[in-house]
Amino acid sequence: MSAPIPSRVLNQHLIDPEICIRCNTCEETCPIDAITHDGNNYVVDPGICNHCMACVPPCPTGAIDNWLKVLSDQAYSMEEQFGWDVLPAARDIPEDGPEGETAAGVADENAPAGPPDELSALEGSPSTAAGAAIPPWSAAHPYVNMYTHKNPIVATVVGNYRVTGDDTESDIRHIVLDFGTASFPVLEGQSIAIFPPGTDSAGRPHHARQYSIASPRDGERPRYNNLSLTVKRVTADYDGKAAAGVCSNYLCDLKKNDTVKVIGPFGNTFLMPNHPDANIIMICTGTGSAPMRAMTERCRRMLKETAFTGRLMLFFGARTERELPYFGPLMNLPKDFIDINLALSREQGRPKRYVQDLIRERAADVLALLDSENTCIYVCGLKGMEDGVLQALESVASDAGRSWPDLHAQLKSQGRLHFETY
Repeated sequence: MSAPIPSRVLNQHLIDPEICIRCNTCEETCPIDAITHDGNNYVVDPGICNHCMACVPPCPTGAIDNWLKVLSDQAYSMEEQFGWDVLPAARDIPEDGPEGETAAGVADENAPAGPPDELSALEGSPSTAAGAAIPPWSAAHPYVNMYTHKNPIVATVVGNYRVTGDDTESDIRHIVLDFGTASFPVLEGQSIAIFPPGTDSAGRPHHARQYSIASPRDGERPRYNNLSLTVKRVTADYDGKAAAGVCSNYLCDLKKNDTVKVIGPFGNTFLMPNHPDANIIMICTGTGSAPMRAMTERCRRMLKETAFTGRLMLFFGARTERELPYFGPLMNLPKDFIDINLALSREQGRPKRYVQDLIRERAADVLALLDSENTCIYVCGLKGMEDGVLQALESVASDAGRSWPDLHAQLKSQGRLHFETY
């Protein structure tokens, strides 16, 4: 008869349901599919997780960075984690562990010594696996998690404007929120999350949905304590079946003087460089234009004070010009300030083109920017664009005799290539 296998002390990796904004970043990032979710929580499978830490840096809220010591035969199951509203309290581990060893002496050999020292799909879930896990070296210091589920802040709607053609199916709104006298500092590239009212099918309050900020750090209106969002009304799921996005429809229907509950800000890597001679390549589709608008407007305001001397290059994709948010204001920007490349896939009388096609067409100019250590690249939009953009950048590099794997690794290690796709 076999002797029972002694229990070990496991530093179990858990996700805090009170802080998690269900953005799907951890599940997208995990290289071994140890993270999954249901309608309530994101959870870590203790039988799969190998503590590789790949999911920790990209998490915008820090919800992923939680660890509890448990005996290996008493690890919290997936079913238990799915039912949590809060993390459980730490358990008392006996000083004398299995075989008379101390608990500290029998820790899981695959677990880290402790927590690391650093750091609804259609309406959120940014992925960062293909890009850098650190910000550009000159990025300003971000404030994160100032307001959480336990202490949300209330903002007032001061504007809600449609920024796509009235004759298109794509209803995209520019929504301006005012925070009054409350402190809510943000940077370009950060995001916030908003609670839609009501409850889900299980009777629980809806989770907050995450949205990128579309205005620069000094506000949608300079020196006012406000910010803007770019929100598309979701009316169908990925299969094209009718489905109303819970939060997007709520936001798109807001009227002036309505109030919303906000948490955040989030994000400490998808940040624009802060030195005046930085070059920025922006690649986006649809509402992925939000952080690009914030960065462009920041540079435009800096230009008035001769505090920006870099170059901006934009690759912007949509089905038609009428479905491009901010098309009018964008086309009024000076040509010597921003190099605009529009990829239209359904414009009548024009060939179908995507952002990756334009990147290849402008290969020489893209390569010249890539050769400068002052250049940062930002990609934001639907998840499907990620591979196409990476393949286009690879073509630009390899056609010029450069090693894309080496360049890609360098861009990531220097905080110069960033993805937020959903």
